[in-house]
Amino acid sequence: MEKTTSDVADFEPPSTCRIRGASGLKKCEDDFSQEKNETPRFKKAKIVNIRKVPGLTDFRSSSRASAFRKRFFPDVTQTQWNDWHWQLRNRITHLRDLQRIITLSEDEIQAISHPENLFPVAITPYYASLLARNNPTQPLRRTVIPVTAEQLRTQGEAEDPLDEETDSPVPGLVHRYPDRVLFLTTGICSTYCRYCTRSRAVGHKSSTSFNTSQIEGAIRYIEKNPSVRDVLISGGDPLTLSDEKLAWLLSRLRRIPHVELLRIGTKAPVVLPQRISPALTQLLKRYHPLWMSIHFTHPDELTPETAQACKRLADAGIPLGSQTVLLKGINDDVDVMKRLVHGLLQIRVKPYYLYQCDPILGSAHFRTPVEKGLEIIKGLRGHTTGYAVPTYVIDAPGGGGKIPLLPEYVVGREGEDLLLRNYKGLQYRYPDPVQSGGLSDRCEGLLRLPEDRPCFGREEIKITAG
Repeated sequence: MEKTTSDVADFEPPSTCRIRGASGLKKCEDDFSQEKNETPRFKKAKIVNIRKVPGLTDFRSSSRASAFRKRFFPDVTQTQWNDWHWQLRNRITHLRDLQRIITLSEDEIQAISHPENLFPVAITPYYASLLARNNPTQPLRRTVIPVTAEQLRTQGEAEDPLDEETDSPVPGLVHRYPDRVLFLTTGICSTYCRYCTRSRAVGHKSSTSFNTSQIEGAIRYIEKNPSVRDVLISGGDPLTLSDEKLAWLLSRLRRIPHVELLRIGTKAPVVLPQRISPALTQLLKRYHPLWMSIHFTHPDELTPETAQACKRLADAGIPLGSQTVLLKGINDDVDVMKRLVHGLLQIRVKPYYLYQCDPILGSAHFRTPVEKGLEIIKGLRGHTTGYAVPTYVIDAPGGGGKIPLLPEYVVGREGEDLLLRNYKGLQYRYPDPVQSGGLSDRCEGLLRLPEDRPCFGREEIKITAG
């Protein structure tokens, strides 16, 4: 596997690096394809240099991270460790680097060494500190270290199962819903999740170059389409971009009159919490209303560092939501999910979506039956606060969009009463007289007995994407 790293100051894929010294420090050479004559307009955005303000740059490392640093990076100072640029430059990407800190199983070694291992490995040193050294079944370890099951292909899997490329009017932009677009701004993540929906497009030299010209083209498309009121900035991970580039991008989007809402999709607070610096939060709060969706997977990710990062974002007035992918043997358990959602609320993150795992190539070992997701929602709804219950969705293959799923709480009808089942399984009645032309009218004649299935579980009522 080629050893790569990323330069956070450009939109391009990672550059090739050479290892220097036992500490793992690297010296990188740029190999970006941006034309020399292209004007770097992103530099026009004004950035406040928060680093010069005393007391604002402190970031506390947990005892676990400190012990890990001293053991495996003995020449690295606390200041270096807490510098997000250092974390990015020193991502663990090579078999020999992984073996230095983790006792890899034969299956993991075979998977990493396999010539058809198309999706690269990259793990920040911080996130590596959370991985179990001798347990290949640990949930966090399974999400970032490949296994040979990735090489298996099963029916229904595809490189682009959500058909994002079909709904891409210009490179780097997906326009599926009427009033919002997905803006892909980079092909780089600081840590690559093995179940990534865009594994076809991120982390590769051959992937689309996210240069300034492409970004400008996507912005022009948004400017010409007044129906677009909501822009979700994603990638890759947009928080691998420099503060200057983010400021340029956000300022350009904020100047478009019909864009009401900006959102950022990221896993940085989880795998690179040092990225959430005071400088970044001061920058982001200038572009409100701005929301952030953070990709959490397991309660073991709720560390003191992640709590600090989310506190800084929440204190800057940024509403935070969590998007979690349901994964077999990792978080497909009611108690595990309950610990996750409870922990999220404590750090001011609202559990937003629980995703059924997308059928990307080689994902069968991660995917659960849909019944498991419904079981988890049933185990949360009514058993904990409603704020802690995410919406369980399938992002429909073929570009159908997000379809919400719920356990069957509606039993049916009896006369003018709607029959409901609560979280304890007890049945209740709600007075709901039949309305001509309404849902109740369409149910009339289909269902009369409590034990019958509800009519809106039948084909008469179509499920629509939302």
